Amino acid sequence: MEPTSRDQVDDALEAARRREADQPSSAVVRFGEDKPLRLDGGAQLAPWQIAYQTYGKLDADKRNAVLICHALTGDQHVHSIHPVTSKPGWWNLMVGPGKPIDTERFFVICANVLGGCMGTTGPASLDQATGKAYGLDFPVVTIADMVRSQAALIEHLGIESLFLVIGGSMGGMQVLDWAAHWPDKVFAAMPIAAGPRHSSQNIAFHEVGRQAVMADPDWRMGRYIEAGTSPKKGLAVARMAAHITYMSELSLHQKFGRRLQDREAVTFGFDSDFQIESYLRHQGTSFVDRFDANSYLYVTRAMDYFDLAAEYDGVLAKAFAGTKTRFCVMSFTSDWLFPTSQSREVVHALNAAGASVSFSEIVTDFGHDAFLLDEPEMFAIARGFIDSAARARGLDRKAGR
Repeated sequence: MEPTSRDQVDDALEAARRREADQPSSAVVRFGEDKPLRLDGGAQLAPWQIAYQTYGKLDADKRNAVLICHALTGDQHVHSIHPVTSKPGWWNLMVGPGKPIDTERFFVICANVLGGCMGTTGPASLDQATGKAYGLDFPVVTIADMVRSQAALIEHLGIESLFLVIGGSMGGMQVLDWAAHWPDKVFAAMPIAAGPRHSSQNIAFHEVGRQAVMADPDWRMGRYIEAGTSPKKGLAVARMAAHITYMSELSLHQKFGRRLQDREAVTFGFDSDFQIESYLRHQGTSFVDRFDANSYLYVTRAMDYFDLAAEYDGVLAKAFAGTKTRFCVMSFTSDWLFPTSQSREVVHALNAAGASVSFSEIVTDFGHDAFLLDEPEMFAIARGFIDSAARARGLDRKAGR
């Protein structure tokens, strides 16, 4: 049977995504056998590489660098066209000329996380020892491992101290880890919609997603690349389940309610009768075009393992003892995935550690995804904090623009 145009598009997207795993369109730094990356699980990864994008210019004394940490399904293309989907950068509302993270003022860096699938070493990358994709032979990684890989990149770029580390959700976890483990390298930190650990509820949602992927016959025990298959159905279901957690009940009701999809009455079948069903199916099918299934397993697992206080005898304040980093913590009223109570726990720990910290709970109906959307209050708070920190850093030439 001749392939349909949709089949051809799917094949092209699949080929592009797999190519990006090892030969990314963005910049990449490769570390050889002499520079292994030591992981929390005890493994040493070598050789390995990290893919990243930069925007703006690094000033002469290298003090204006901003590191953006991306969320679970994000990547390094924060302010540039995605090489697989051709969509705009995922945080163009926050990053760009004249935006709170002003690319005419700061040198902005965003790296694909360790275990990802857009050029940083992960399960879809080629294992030079076997000549095949790592698959499940790739070691399990943690948020701290992701941050170690970013620290290696920052050192490679010759930057001794970052002006700002910022990110939402899993990106916020990375921000907190940076502040705890690399305090001398972080002048200011902005964790958004994040918490000091992953809750049991969040772990449960992730496990549902992982089981959906692994139950897909095309997963092939993680060896689907060798088999020439792809567990698209399982990954799509995982994305559908996760996407529900990113929205609030009110936002779902306002956007969809119980409205039907392109029909006058229910069909008494299992097609997409409701708009919300069609929307979730679209989210699932579009996600598989740009994300690797095994990477989804690894990155969700890294989030599950995150518990910043665990290595400090369960006392979160000890993680920030003596810190000189300035903090701005933000949460959203309708975010039930990372509720405000978790952000308050971080703020209380920072207060106990004597840190400089401001906190804002933003009223919104958008749920967890609010940090990616048009939230004027978030932008105003971010701009104010960044301007203030820039003046304290001596970067006030364009502050308050």
